[in-house]
Amino acid sequence: MNYSRYSLIMENKNMVLSNQMDPKIWSRLPEDVLEHLLSFLPLKTFLKLRSTCKHFKTLLFSPPFVSKHSPSSSSSNSPNSSPFSSFFLLSHPQFPRQYPLFDTVHNNWRNLSLCISPVLPSSSSVLLSSSNGLLCFSRPTSNAFIITNVLARSSRVVKYPNLPFSFESLTLISSSNNGYKLFVMSTVGSSSQVFVYDSLVHSWSQFGGFDLILNENHHQEGVFYDGYLWFITPEPYFIVCMDLDTGEWKRSNFELPSELTFARLVSDGDKKLFLISGNGSNGISRSMKLWELDGDSKIWVEVENVPELICRKFLSVCYHNYEHVYCFWHKGLICVCCYSWPEILYYKVSRRIWHWLPKCPSLPDKWSCGFRWFSFVPELYAFV
Repeated sequence: MNYSRYSLIMENKNMVLSNQMDPKIWSRLPEDVLEHLLSFLPLKTFLKLRSTCKHFKTLLFSPPFVSKHSPSSSSSNSPNSSPFSSFFLLSHPQFPRQYPLFDTVHNNWRNLSLCISPVLPSSSSVLLSSSNGLLCFSRPTSNAFIITNVLARSSRVVKYPNLPFSFESLTLISSSNNGYKLFVMSTVGSSSQVFVYDSLVHSWSQFGGFDLILNENHHQEGVFYDGYLWFITPEPYFIVCMDLDTGEWKRSNFELPSELTFARLVSDGDKKLFLISGNGSNGISRSMKLWELDGDSKIWVEVENVPELICRKFLSVCYHNYEHVYCFWHKGLICVCCYSWPEILYYKVSRRIWHWLPKCPSLPDKWSCGFRWFSFVPELYAFV
């Protein structure tokens, strides 16, 4: 080999080596830059890479990666187009500040729980409500609530306007365009009062309450439908709603089905209002039914009678303590839960079928009451 050819080969080799980044440089990259670079990896490549490092595994919930693979950034309009589209989030005293996640797209439990310790320095903080990617926690030690977007790593402390820091009902209502509102009902003496926080003006408004909605609905939040927040009272059952801007309450003229033993409202956010009911006599449910409100006639139309075996299981696990039953909407699913049971019964509206969510594998064999389920739909740009 002549000298000139050898020199050319060595020169090319040196150029290749010089183009490779020193590993020490990678280790010194700022975390946000590293997250941004890794977010460009194809999804399948990243899922293989995350098993090599605990830090890479946590990047599954980093803002750049979730933003890129979220439904809003996908070319498909299908709700199943993203593995990050939606989760069930479990809150339980046996998981202090750790929130197991069930992936409703892949139908399995995530190995990684959602950890919010940096956001909530107080171990006494309790998750109360969720809406459009936002989570609301209580913070008793400072008489405040914390509204947080875990993915965006942003949060806001909202001071409670009244002392003592006590309340019976709280609902978080958020919109990507109009900020969010907090509905809080508390009892003072023999009457109730309502406080509504508006994030756009950073202030609270105080209104009169509606006493009858508090008796057995302490696990059930209000549901937002047709511009109002709706509640159903304990027996004798009727439906009331509140205008969050004016504080005005009104009783609806929606005639409820007969022979109700319990009733819970569920809304898809604005367009549809559903009713889950237990049906029977003498306070004992013999069946469960799903109803939908006909917006024109204002009549409840029966959609489904819960299959007998599924109904029998659900009624047996709640031991006829219907005050423990609560419901919520999650991306086309109507979820029926019991405060004392570690599973969710859900109805897939598009396919008209009922399913049980499998029990969380990390839940100890001996568990206690206190199961609170929430809809968690990651949104990087949910307003905080």
